[in-house]
Amino acid sequence: MSYRKRTAALATAAALAGSAVWMAAPAAMAEVVNVNYACKTPIGDKSAVSPIDIKGVRSGSGYKITMSWQKGVSSSPVELGAGSMKPSATIRLGGADTGTLAVTGPANQAAIPENTPIKINDLSGTYTPKKTGKVTFTAGVLTIKALGTTTTCTPTNNAGPSLTLDVTASGGAGSTSGGSTSGGSSGGATSDGGSGGGLPQTGPEDSAIALGTLGGTVLLAGAAGALWLTRRGRTARVPR
Repeated sequence: MSYRKRTAALATAAALAGSAVWMAAPAAMAEVVNVNYACKTPIGDKSAVSPIDIKGVRSGSGYKITMSWQKGVSSSPVELGAGSMKPSATIRLGGADTGTLAVTGPANQAAIPENTPIKINDLSGTYTPKKTGKVTFTAGVLTIKALGTTTTCTPTNNAGPSLTLDVTASGGAGSTSGGSTSGGSSGGATSDGGSGGGLPQTGPEDSAIALGTLGGTVLLAGAAGALWLTRRGRTARVPR
């Protein structure tokens, strides 16, 4: 292989190494999980299965977590007028953190006919990492308040997490903390040994930036090596 081709190959290898490190940056993992709910209603026990989707969006020092139901759960023997049904739920934290995250949402905008599965609006809450590592988010208990009654739906199939985030603690070592659960889009997490709150992006930017920096370092090192070989080759070809 000629000297110039060898130099070009080294530079290309360095660039690819930097790109490989950048591409290896961990991303959040999310999947729709089927959750079997056992519901305690004012008129007896009911059951339902709904695919649950949980997403996280970076917001300031925390994440905005949104929980979505793709199918309705439970039902009512009478029509529920617009604004008469108020849902809320909890999300169980696992992995590097423990506890629960409260998520809330708006009341139903349209009337829900009698004996029809109740479609839950998206619920959201806030999560501010207090520990570093991979944190999982799994559907917890769903609560439906309507016409002065309360229905609670509890997962029974030990469903896995719908979302995993690789997070970095924003305030030093500690636990995820509690926050307000009032309003349609606010919420809070509670965990062992701490309290506080923040907003619930799907993707650990800090880790990606760190790995990207490493990739850049590899790229610059490779380029410097190629430049050194070039100069060395030119020196070797100078007539004596």
